[in-house]
This record gives sequence, structure tokens and C-alpha cells, in this order.
Amino acid sequence: MNVDPSILSKENTEKLKALNNPHVMHIVEEYAKICKPNKITVLTDSKQDVEYARTIALEKGEEAKLKMAGHTVHFDGPKDQGRDKENTKILVPKGVKLSKSINTGEREECLTEVMGILDGIMKGKEMFVSFFCLGPENSKFSLCALQLTDSAYVAHSENILYRSGYREFKRLKGSDKFFYFIHSAGELNERGQTKNVDKRRIYIDLEGNRVLTINNQYAGNSVGLKKLALRLAIKKANNEDWLCEHMFLMGVLPKGKGRKTYFAGAFPSGCGKTSTAMIPGQTIVGDDIAYLRVGDDGRAYSVNVEQGIFGIIENVNADDDPLIFETLKTPRELIFSNVLVKDGVPYWLGMGEETPKEGLNYAGEWKAGMIDAKGKPVLLAHKNARYTMRLSELPNVDPELHNPNGVPVDGIIYGGRDSDTSPPVAQSLSWSHGVFMGAAVESETTAQVLGAEGVRTHDPMANMDFLVVPLATYIENHISFGERLDKTPKVFTTNYFLKKDGKFLNGKLDKKVWLLWMEGRVHNEYSALETPIGYIPKYEDLKKLFKEALNKEYSMESYIQQFSIRITKLLQKLDRIEAIYLEEGAPEVFHEHLKQQRSRLLDAQKKHNKEEISPLDL
Repeated sequence: MNVDPSILSKENTEKLKALNNPHVMHIVEEYAKICKPNKITVLTDSKQDVEYARTIALEKGEEAKLKMAGHTVHFDGPKDQGRDKENTKILVPKGVKLSKSINTGEREECLTEVMGILDGIMKGKEMFVSFFCLGPENSKFSLCALQLTDSAYVAHSENILYRSGYREFKRLKGSDKFFYFIHSAGELNERGQTKNVDKRRIYIDLEGNRVLTINNQYAGNSVGLKKLALRLAIKKANNEDWLCEHMFLMGVLPKGKGRKTYFAGAFPSGCGKTSTAMIPGQTIVGDDIAYLRVGDDGRAYSVNVEQGIFGIIENVNADDDPLIFETLKTPRELIFSNVLVKDGVPYWLGMGEETPKEGLNYAGEWKAGMIDAKGKPVLLAHKNARYTMRLSELPNVDPELHNPNGVPVDGIIYGGRDSDTSPPVAQSLSWSHGVFMGAAVESETTAQVLGAEGVRTHDPMANMDFLVVPLATYIENHISFGERLDKTPKVFTTNYFLKKDGKFLNGKLDKKVWLLWMEGRVHNEYSALETPIGYIPKYEDLKKLFKEALNKEYSMESYIQQFSIRITKLLQKLDRIEAIYLEEGAPEVFHEHLKQQRSRLLDAQKKHNKEEISPLDL
């Protein structure tokens, strides 16, 4: 190995040699030469190596211990609090175009730039070399991933979030069929936060099966195996006839029926994805990224790419998210990020408890009433503050989490954030109509992405930010995936954010009722009303479910407000979606569904002579 033994010890060299993989050796050599770390540490799947990353994160001040055993806190810089869409680029050869909404960069030009910034970026630092498996070990679903980073916090986070892949790399038998990720937090300030955020770059090199991400610490930008690996896997999936999706996986267990039904669900960030996957009484397989393949029996099967959760902590409280809240308040290995800390105790927005008037947060010493340079209030914790923990820490983790064969998926949910248009739940008319519904998802922006909040954006399958293939190709592959199945999952849409006069029409716990109705529809237990946009529940079924699931009376008034078909709003949405797809291109069946849905809406408008049709009139 052509690396100075004072930088890469004999013990660490032997760990690399044990893999018998010249491609891994070459990558470590190449980036050692470019980044110039003072030390290289190779982390295997041993307990000692896993603990080392956490120890160094604490020693270097990237994390600090909290009062409760196992809990630590990490602070990203004030300008490093969300995914950086502007500086996240898909590298393509000169002249190649993807969809208009996909941010691309000319490959050779961007590589020259980023290699220049990488030159010497790890001087005085330690490089951590880690191996991970995306998905269960020894599975047809799973992909190998190699991570090089100078951030012990990133290495520690990945040890929590992902399965160790050291053994999986041995199974490669020298193959180069793996992804790799190069990360550097760059120069740090006195608080250990990234200094040169103006030179933040997140470059996804599809041709090289790699990601280069520098001058950042926020996990959505720095943890390569999360949304960065998602892009590489989407490309691979679209070339190999499977699906890589921004989806949770959960098991739904209706009371007294002795069965479990698995659902996958795609929700844009901040739209209720994790809280849906964590509904009390159900099981969780995963909350963020799933791979789906056609099983030998003609059904859809899926695995969770991860083994942990990097969850939004805002509004996690004892009433709305009791399972997560209890887990966050008891001893276990867990990283809080960008919360407020006072006397070793973490606090966050919407936690349902009294919070201190001062403490330490991502902006430094904080006091109530503080304002930033632009005159805006500095909140006690960031709206995109997070927690990182293993799924195995949760009492409701599904026993099939690590099943190499995956779980059978019988339902797919597409959720958006929509204050004035879509009903709380609806079912598609067919698989291809379900793909259309997923491809037409809109969401009002939240704090998980840098930029303005409250802007309505188009987010097909909640995956728009991560696409690396033309949108038309992506939709076509969803349709063809269903065509290869003997039994297609039923497809639903949800919207927890419908408002009237500024107030939400849905209670936060109501999502359990929508979920149980969907599960019943999978098993043909409930009839439904056919509307111009799909099937919706009948009042008597919801009334019964609200009583059984929540011990809550569900009024006819609530039903009418929530499930009225808002013709004008829905037609306006179709116009927005059509304009996008006329430019982007889409399969003919997509345009056919759009045309048919518009026709059904116009016919209903003419028949009822109303802009808003009550479900009682359908």
C-alpha cells in the first residue's frame, strides 16, 4: 500500500488488505494523497472500532455528552442547517441534459473544481475509512458503500444509521460494484463548525459511482449513505428494473384481525412521514429510504436501506408521538442535533414542556428574545433540529427489519402538504392511476430545505430532489414495475394539512384512522365512494374507525369539510401539473390519466353546478 506508514499504521493496512479488494485500496491511496490527512483509521465491524468513532467525536468536540446516559449533542453551523439544493449537483458529461428541475453540473469542470478544494483539506485531521451495507446483509437487495470522512460525528452517525458492511465487502471478492463517498467538514471555527460554507459542494458523480461533499456538517449534506447514496441507487434501479424510493416501510396491525399488512409511503420532508411510520400499535421497518423488487411469487417486496432514524424532532411530544418521545427521554445511544441544551438537558420546539429562557444552541449562547443580523428572532432550537438513533431502540420495531428477503408490500401511500385542495385520504382507480397520483404530489416547503418556507412545489413520489434520471423515465419505470407484478399494491394519497379559516381540519392523531381505512381497503373490507380523483371513504366507516381507534366522535360536519371535492382547486392543480409534464415529458398513459381526471372533474362541476361538491352528493 503506497501510503506513508506514519499516516496509515500496519494494523490499519492489514484491515484493508483483508478485504482483498484492489479498488478499495486504490481509493484510499488516491484520497490520502489528495486530502493529506495526518492519520488514517480503518473502522471495521468490531465493537472496538464502532465505539472509536463515538469516542473521537466526543474528544474532538464534534459531540458533547448530555446528562442522560448515552445521549450526545452535535451543533451544525448557523448556515449549515438543511440540505443545500443549490450546491448539490448531478455531474453529467458536457451537452447532456436531465430534467429542468434537476440541478446538474458539467462533470469534468466540477471535478476539477472540487479536487482543487479537496487538495490538503484534511491537513492536521484524521481520516476515517468505514464500510457499510445499504440494506440487510447478504441480500439480493443490498449495496455496498465505502465512506471516507474527516468527521467523527459523520462516522458515528453512520454507525447508528447503517448496517456494517465490512463482511459484505469481503463477499464482493475484489469487485468494484460499490458506491463510495468522500466527505470533509473543511476548516472549522472555534466551535468546531464548518467555516467555509460559501465553498460547500455536494457533487454526485454518477459515472464514478461516488459522491464528493465538502465544507459541510449537516447530516443531510455530509452523511453520504443517506440522500446522496439515494441518487446513485436511483440511477442503478432505473437501469436494472427495480425501484429505489424515498419511502418508509411499516406493518399495519388492525385490532382483533390477526394480520399484518405492509405499507410503503413517500412523503416530502416535514409532511408526516416519520410520524406515520410511528403510529402507535403498528410496527416500523424503516422511515426514509426503501428498495423495492419483484419477488418470485409476483408480489412487490421491499427492504429498509437503513437500520436507524435521522428524524425531525420539532413537535415530537408525548401526545402526538408518544413512542418517539419516550425513546428520546430515556437512556440509549442517541445523537441530538441543533436543539437547545441547558444543564445537560436537550429541549426542542413543540416538545410540549416548559423550556428554558437561555442555554446553548447552534447559534451559540442563546437567550429568549435574541434576533439575528437580519432582525429575525433566533428560536431556542432550529426548526430542522434532529435526532439520530437505531431502530432497534424502539419498542415497535418490526421483527422483519433485517430479513434479507424483504417484506411483501400490499399498499403504497403518497403524502403531500396541501392546505386547500386534497382530501385527507383517497385511493387510486388503478396502479397506473396511482403512479399518476404519486407523480402529481405537491408540497408546501418547510424548514428541511434551505430557502423560503410555504412555497408550493411539485414533488413527484416525494423524490424530486433526488432524481438523477429524466422525470419521464422515472415515471415510466414505475408503471412498468407494476406491470411485472402479478399482484399490485393498492395506491393511496394522504394530506394531513387541509385547513379552513387558518385552522387544520385534521387532528394530529387522525392519521391512524386514515391508515386503518387504507389497510381495510387492501383486504376489501370497506366499500368506497368513487369520485373524479379516486375512491374516498364512506362516513359510516370512518365514524366507526374513529370510535374504535381513537375513542373519538367523528361528526358529519367534519366529514363534509374534509372530503368535499374542491373542483376549482383540483382543476388548478391539474393545470400546474400538466404545464410541468408538457415540458418534462411523460408516458402517454400519464397524459391519458390527466386528461381523464380533468374530464371527470368538469363533468362533476357541470352535473352539480358547484365549485365544491359534498361527498353526500356523490
